[in-house]
Amino acid sequence: MHDHSNIKEHMKVIGADGVHVGTVDHVEGERIKLTKNDSPATEDGKGAKHHYLPAGLVAEIEGDTVRLSATAQNAVDMFEDAE
Repeated sequence: MHDHSNIKEHMKVIGADGVHVGTVDHVEGERIKLTKNDSPATEDGKGAKHHYLPAGLVAEIEGDTVRLSATAQNAVDMFEDAE
């Protein structure tokens, strides 16, 4: 497990497979909040929202990139929507 204080705003988040998952908005406790910009929008272009990932998924931090221990698809399946 990594020191989550090293995770900074605007870092790229990628899955273990190298596929882009999102961009860090900030860390809230043991969750990483992702920006709305990477959120899938509804067909009318609305509905983009923040998503959260468990910080425990972080495998390593490489420069400005957070690499997860899960594949991108598995990480997306674990998204928690912002209330």
